[in-house]
Amino acid sequence: MAGKQGERTRRRLSTEERREQLLSVGARLFSESPYDEVWIEQVAEIAGVSRGLLYHYFPTKRDFFAAVVERESGRMLAMTAAVPGIPVREQLTAGLDTYLEYVSAHAHGYRAFHRADAAGDQSVRKVYQRALAAQERQILAALAADPEFGDQAEERPDLRLAVRGWLAFTTAVCLEWLRGSDLSREQVRDLCARALLGVLRP
Repeated sequence: MAGKQGERTRRRLSTEERREQLLSVGARLFSESPYDEVWIEQVAEIAGVSRGLLYHYFPTKRDFFAAVVERESGRMLAMTAAVPGIPVREQLTAGLDTYLEYVSAHAHGYRAFHRADAAGDQSVRKVYQRALAAQERQILAALAADPEFGDQAEERPDLRLAVRGWLAFTTAVCLEWLRGSDLSREQVRDLCARALLGVLRP
């Protein structure tokens, strides 16, 4: 009898825990299906909440998807932040290792983040584009502060475009890796590292 009562009693989630649960469900669904094919009812059913409660947290589907994208963007930015005083070349391998570990552990969220660019909703696409721009600025700032590459940051007008291209390359490589590439994580890391150093080579 006590066991049955225990089964009926569920711990109430805090506001932040519930929001995180909903975003995790959303990341999985949006990574598996295009934006237009994901329904709020699916999210509510999987999370075990009412549709009304989900709308309490996220007034529209657009708001919900935008929150999923922003969540993943924040994680990636924090993970790839440069360490002041340490040369970029020295940080590159360790930074890519951390990034690829995240990609592997949070594959649903990573895929969902990069599906945003294909979303028909312009507001959602803008959230995604702002997130990529933040990554780009973070890399350029690290290069500008680096003793080896700092001069290039000032002298090369093509550097911003080159970094943007490298981000697109790294994204394509990671998404292909998640589909089941035979390359190991170390091989993917080295491929991406060589690509950035190649871009930076005068």
